[in-house]
Amino acid sequence: MVTEMVVGPVVLEGEHVRLEPLEETHLAGLATVGLDPELWRWVPTPVRTIEEMAGYIETALQEQEQGKSLPFVLVEPRTGRLIGSTRYGNIDCTHRRVEIGWTWLAREWQRTAVNTEAKYLLLKHAFETLGCIRVELKTDSLNERSRAAILRIGAREEGIFRNHMITASGRIRHTVYFSCVGSEWPSVKARLETMLNPAER
Repeated sequence: MVTEMVVGPVVLEGEHVRLEPLEETHLAGLATVGLDPELWRWVPTPVRTIEEMAGYIETALQEQEQGKSLPFVLVEPRTGRLIGSTRYGNIDCTHRRVEIGWTWLAREWQRTAVNTEAKYLLLKHAFETLGCIRVELKTDSLNERSRAAILRIGAREEGIFRNHMITASGRIRHTVYFSCVGSEWPSVKARLETMLNPAER
């Protein structure tokens, strides 16, 4: 008999970033770095004001209560400063799969090791602790930078969901789906560890 996986709040600690469970008290810190319009360019519902950030947090926490999501804040370990957010979403405990997404990172920390390490920590926890057999990622088909970044970590592109979402601007978005499955995790893990520790190549 297969035991259903249990997904609950957890702190995931890395060298470049720490993932902590999202709380309402994080509003001010996230609003300080997260009301940059460029951060929300590819998100169907952008966050432009502190009120919208409060709504963003409220929705994430409601989905956590429903067992659909597990949201995190990204914290810079050295300073304790909030620098972004990410989450597990579309959680399916019966079929042992989660999606990693809803990720945004303040500009100052983009093109650093933070996002790579955050994905590494989330994938490692998903496969090695939760016992997932599949982890999904997705992005806007027009977001070439995100598509390249997902492929770079070792996920496989599976296909495009056409007319998948209607964005806040009214544009109809096609969504590209990617995944990593359990049998691929050892090679993806080695790839990410090499990316995070290039001196050990």
